[in-house]
Amino acid sequence: MSPVVSAHGTGHATTVGPALLVPLLVGWLYLAAALRQRAPGRAGWSHWRTAAFAVGCALLAVALLLPVEGFAAHMWQHLLIGMLAPLGLVLGAPGALALRTVDRRAGRAALRALRHPAARTLTHPVTGLLLTAGGLWLLHLTPLYRATLASPPLHDLVNLHFLLSGLLFTWSIAGPEPAGHRSGVPVRLVVLGVAVAAHASLAQLLYAGLLVDVPAPPDQLRAGATIMYYGGDLAEILLALALLVSWRPQPRRRPAPAAALTGSR
Repeated sequence: MSPVVSAHGTGHATTVGPALLVPLLVGWLYLAAALRQRAPGRAGWSHWRTAAFAVGCALLAVALLLPVEGFAAHMWQHLLIGMLAPLGLVLGAPGALALRTVDRRAGRAALRALRHPAARTLTHPVTGLLLTAGGLWLLHLTPLYRATLASPPLHDLVNLHFLLSGLLFTWSIAGPEPAGHRSGVPVRLVVLGVAVAAHASLAQLLYAGLLVDVPAPPDQLRAGATIMYYGGDLAEILLALALLVSWRPQPRRRPAPAAALTGSR
């Protein structure tokens, strides 16, 4: 296990070693599935998707290996785990690749599950916003962050929350897989704008040291707030670009000819 140094200078152990196996295993499974698509009789798989997923796995591994020495390092870790790594992983379209790999029966069952009302609620952009931005505010404005410094399992659970919620939010905004119940582009852009404002507001509170419960010196608070402000902006700009690039406008239906409506005479 690797020591993690808290914002006020004490250290504790974290389960970096076992956690590092996750991006390695997931990356290996993805690569094996992508290579399988190159077999004769198959359509192949996009090299750009594979590269995006590999970058996401690499960023996640870097975040897990990053020594958390002070609040600024904590913010770098959050930026990588909760925003940048999910962007690469989602753009790799692992869901579409999995549907190509599994048998048709399992694929149909997965698609039916995604059409369930509960799944529609879970994958709505507002749900992702509440879990990501709301989680950030809860972490830094309550004693939760202080508790993670004394409890390695809690620290790991918080990181897992930000990874999963980051994946959910990123997919709800710019997921490349088709989804019949996906919110319209205007709704997704508005939610993304609210996320930008939520990150910026929290960063300003951290910079000023107002209302936050983070046991760190003022210079560490300002450094972490700066990373959140500018790093979050960068991640959200990349997410907006991914949304615009993946957007496929729905073709407009032409009105039926009058003769077809009234019937031939």
